[in-house]
Amino acid sequence: MQTDWEGYYLDGKTAVRRRATVRLLRTRLEISTESGRTAWWPYGEIRQTQGFYAGQEVRLERGGQLPEVLLIRDPAFLTSLHRVAPETAGRFHDPSRRRMRVTLTALAALAAVGITAAIYLWGIPGMASVVAPHVPASWEERLGRTVSEHLAPEERRCTEPTRTQAIQEVTSVLTSVVRDSPYAFRVIVLNTPSVNALATPGGYIVVFRGLLEHTRSAEELAGVLTHEFQHVLLRHSTRALLRHASTGVLIAAVSGDVSGAMTYGLESARILAELRYSRQDEEEADREGFRLLVAAGVDPAGMLGFFETLKKAPGMAATLPPYLSTHPTTEGRIERLRSLGLPAPPVTTRLLPGLDWRDVRSICGAAGPLHR
Repeated sequence: MQTDWEGYYLDGKTAVRRRATVRLLRTRLEISTESGRTAWWPYGEIRQTQGFYAGQEVRLERGGQLPEVLLIRDPAFLTSLHRVAPETAGRFHDPSRRRMRVTLTALAALAAVGITAAIYLWGIPGMASVVAPHVPASWEERLGRTVSEHLAPEERRCTEPTRTQAIQEVTSVLTSVVRDSPYAFRVIVLNTPSVNALATPGGYIVVFRGLLEHTRSAEELAGVLTHEFQHVLLRHSTRALLRHASTGVLIAAVSGDVSGAMTYGLESARILAELRYSRQDEEEADREGFRLLVAAGVDPAGMLGFFETLKKAPGMAATLPPYLSTHPTTEGRIERLRSLGLPAPPVTTRLLPGLDWRDVRSICGAAGPLHR
């Protein structure tokens, strides 16, 4: 039985990934990095946050808000863990159960009559949480494209080429550290004065002109974008849509029916436009968005700065959109982000060096080219 595994170790202080050898012991993990450091993680202090589904990298964490992280690509690591430490391995996923879950999902997709009966028996809200993790990414992408066409039709998009490219550069920096994502993120700027942004399933992010104009730097926009990216990566958008949509959308999602994604695009657009995520989802998107900024080397103070700006804007509190109003107060949101702590050093990547951000954010009324 294999007890030594190759992986990557992150110390929770920087975004540097270090190669490591992980040895399975009866009561703990022994982690030896390429720099010569050795750490021991008791199983009782470890939590698994990824690696529950086929094809996912195993991710283990230890510590508080910015924990140490261990990444292991081979899911067979979990099988060995259950054999080496059966007394404590119950807190970790057992891959031997995965086959049963896949079989049940396949049967559910084929048994349309049974699915319909289950929906009416347990209700759409309960089914949405079960179905969302198994929806094909290709279905989400097609639905997201259709939804974005309804929410942001071509004639209302701001598409000046050089400024669009600048915003795409910001997106590329942030997504470069997202591992094994099935989504290709696309940011659309909609020419409307509302201070809002929303994420559709599949990676289409719609940023309203009013929100873009309230940002003071590319780093502040990055804070908004990482929040929306996490709604997609954590499938908050997909789960919320399935919870509020008709049974037809739910059945189309389970079966992966692409034509169904197109058919229900208008209904889904209406739901997402009015959607209020749960407080738990919003706080999780804030927290994981903050961590994504840190991993990308982007100053997370920009995320804080954007909400400070909104807090000070005259009359803004009375007109907050769903994107913000699910939080008890903007002040509470700022305090939660501050509690995560700023890394040292906070910045290794500067976004859009040499560009005037006031010029970039004027994309909807730009009259001339953008120069560095």
